[in-house]
Amino acid sequence: MNKTLISGRDIIVVGLQAWDLDIGSNCKNIAIEFAKHNRVLYVNSPLDRITLAKGKPETIVKSRKKVLKGKEKPLNTVQENVWVLNPKTVLESINWLKSTSIFKILNKINNKRFAKEINKAINELGFTNYLLFNDSDMFRSYHLDELLKPDLYIYYSRDNLIEVDYWKRHGLKLEPKLIAKSDLMVANSTYYTEYGKKYNKHSYYVGQGCDVSLFDESLVKEAPNDIKNIKKPIIGYIGVLYKMRLDIELLEYIAAQKPEWSIVLVGPEDENFKQSKLHQMENVYFLGSKDISELPAYLKEFDVAINPQILNPITIGNYPRKIDEYLAMGKAIVATRTKAMEIFEEYVLLAQNKEEYIPFIEKAIENNSDSVKLKRKTFAQSHTWENSVQDIYNAINEVYKERN
Repeated sequence: MNKTLISGRDIIVVGLQAWDLDIGSNCKNIAIEFAKHNRVLYVNSPLDRITLAKGKPETIVKSRKKVLKGKEKPLNTVQENVWVLNPKTVLESINWLKSTSIFKILNKINNKRFAKEINKAINELGFTNYLLFNDSDMFRSYHLDELLKPDLYIYYSRDNLIEVDYWKRHGLKLEPKLIAKSDLMVANSTYYTEYGKKYNKHSYYVGQGCDVSLFDESLVKEAPNDIKNIKKPIIGYIGVLYKMRLDIELLEYIAAQKPEWSIVLVGPEDENFKQSKLHQMENVYFLGSKDISELPAYLKEFDVAINPQILNPITIGNYPRKIDEYLAMGKAIVATRTKAMEIFEEYVLLAQNKEEYIPFIEKAIENNSDSVKLKRKTFAQSHTWENSVQDIYNAINEVYKERN
């Protein structure tokens, strides 16, 4: 595959996550990497009619309202080579419509309003011959290929959104059509790549970027007070404790089978976790939410890190970024086997059921030499945003090569 860097181009990025969102965002990280060698216009989603009517107090909504009232400029420079557009328009709230035909008509109207604002920014910045990168925005950006006429339209998949209720009703029909008419589709997991290939032969796996610089055990000075006295071995998980993504029954099974192990869970809980039997088990410790800067200190205390993912249509294809963070600290890991996890098979023990978790964790505790830890760290450090975006460039160059 051609590994030529793409530079000196104009790139428009649309997607589901706003630039000013507090949580991490694949789309934003990719845009920042694009901007090292190209000019980037990052487009935030417009407000919809219902959100505007509800008058939500969130900072992002307030900011968008100021743009609508003319109190803030729609287009702003946020860093070198990156401009952020807050479109000065309101879209109709149409996802509740059951009729696909009516939805399509109104969605095209929304797309035209959206494209009109983007075109204003294109003209103001003098963008030409631009690439359009769409991070999973299958509704608002469905018609942007014909409305903006980019040199290439790139669709990016990183979640199985069509299994989520909000996207399912119309997305089951629209997303495959959008993938099919895109010039290429790129995905952060092999599972989504195979899904894309059903509709577009130009579907490419581009991996996942992850900034693991924080997860350096040499930077950790001491164990936090709420974990340092917990009995070893510690079998731990870091992340949101959410029933839709984690297997509560599996955690209960591990804790019951091995009462001499300490099961440590770091992260906020949903109601299902709060009401689970785990809270009555003496060897299970809930340590609550922590700031991201604190996480390496907790992870360092784990003897084995786990990812007890529950298998369902939403989770089965997800790339688990936490695995890179675990590996960056050299940790032994046991995780649930999925298609997306196969790329980690050389460094992670992949269990097919709850019964396999026990012997795999025992094996992980034993197989923990310094040389093995170094291999884990080296592998995690290869999953950079620079490498992921280079793979996107490689895919783009493949399409150009075939086109020419």
